[in-house]
Amino acid sequence: MLKGAFLGGIHPPEMKHLSAGSAIERAPVPERLVVPLVQHLGAPCQPMVEAGQRVRRGEVIGSVDALVSAPVHSPVDGEVVSVGECLTAAGTRAACVTIAPYEDQDFEQWVRVEGRDVPSIVRAAGIVGLGGAAFPTAVKLVPPKDLEVSTVILNGCECEPYLTCDHRLMLESPDLVVRGASILRTTLGAARVVVGVEANKPDAAEALRKASDGTDVEVLVLPTKYPQGAEKQLIWAVLRKEVPHGKLPAAAGALVHNVGTAAAIAEAIDLQKPLMERIVTVTGRVARPGNYRVLLGTLVSDLIRAAGGFAGEVARVVAGGPMTGPALGSLDVPVTKGMSGVVVLGPDDAAPPVDGDQPCIRCGRCSEACPMFLQPFAIGTYANAHLWDRAGEFHALDCIECGACAYVCPTRRPLVQLIRLAKGALLAKGVKP
Repeated sequence: MLKGAFLGGIHPPEMKHLSAGSAIERAPVPERLVVPLVQHLGAPCQPMVEAGQRVRRGEVIGSVDALVSAPVHSPVDGEVVSVGECLTAAGTRAACVTIAPYEDQDFEQWVRVEGRDVPSIVRAAGIVGLGGAAFPTAVKLVPPKDLEVSTVILNGCECEPYLTCDHRLMLESPDLVVRGASILRTTLGAARVVVGVEANKPDAAEALRKASDGTDVEVLVLPTKYPQGAEKQLIWAVLRKEVPHGKLPAAAGALVHNVGTAAAIAEAIDLQKPLMERIVTVTGRVARPGNYRVLLGTLVSDLIRAAGGFAGEVARVVAGGPMTGPALGSLDVPVTKGMSGVVVLGPDDAAPPVDGDQPCIRCGRCSEACPMFLQPFAIGTYANAHLWDRAGEFHALDCIECGACAYVCPTRRPLVQLIRLAKGALLAKGVKP
């Protein structure tokens, strides 16, 4: 086994060549920004503005007094058109603020955030995990007192096919990533900080090494395998430690943050800048695949238009990566803090949908691919029969929903969807993860 490799996992076509060579460019300012007030795990924000009100770039437009939450800021200078509801990429409806941007925008000016220490500044800046989980970062910066974080790990693996936004960030702004890494190490009192980069990004690893010269930041190149960037798999790859069942990563002495999150932390601390935009990979069947710096609240339809529109026949559009991201039912959904990509797939790029569950032939491929050592075929079978307790006995709640099982299934069973059903039912019954 290669150093850093974990058991299980798969090697889907990377498809990163479509956008990896495209430098980050700023997406145009749309006519309307639809900014959801819940762009994070935890308590949703309440609107702090009303229709007709003028707002400044960086001004708080949504907030709530809850530990697990993150405020939302206006990405532009503009006028609030309405405060209502909007459709999200997940297919749910959420409170949102619609803003009409002014014609002239100065992206180097914003309402500066304040705080008494790093966690409070990070919270005021509305920073969440930019790898997709969108967990409020400030909460992770204050781990339980009985757990000591000895190693901070930055996830620069970007193991999902098609996505290259983290790659371009590490390549173009390695100083920001390294600065954020140093802030995290100091804040958490960790002895070590490591940036894990998959071997298919040698230029990014080299850029980070040069930027980290003379600092305490280590750069570790890891084997290319999906899902190398998953939290528990990354901890194993770097430290050869397993997170105990039902415990936080800090129980293994580690804390994982995305490289984009680290860069956002550096900007919040050094520039007092709130999180108002993010880098998004727009790729697949579009005229100009690339990486765009996108104002939060930009509609996916506007973003695809910025990438030159569709190129060829389109079967589905995915928010995020194709292994874990949801297929969109509408293009009029906004970009949020956790949306790392918009992937346009054609009929030949993805398997056609399956009508209902399919028979399991007990081949065992899903168990071999599962990086969590589960038996997805069994969980799926019990979930299909609504035998939730039996699904729980096979540790359904430990599934990280990476999609490796569904990818290798020869009968194309919708295993991830079935496991999600089981997890939802178990949580509703009060079963603790």
